Amino acid sequence: MSNIPTGGQMLWKLEDDGERSLHLRHNPSEEWRHYEEFPEYALQDPIGFSKGIATFMSLLKKDWTAIKS
Repeated sequence: MSNIPTGGQMLWKLEDDGERSLHLRHNPSEEWRHYEEFPEYALQDPIGFSKGIATFMSLLKKDWTAIKS
């Protein structure tokens, strides 16, 4: 994950199954995309945690911003 750009945005969205999952975009002019659409960023989550939590924690360290949903 060393080649990930800094300054992106992250949002937790409610899925059809009632669970929240991480969505990403590089800048505000882009549409939100599910984190798994970014295989170069996506990390495996620990069992029992929200979909995308490992990726979320990693991107926070890259100065990505969490947006309130």
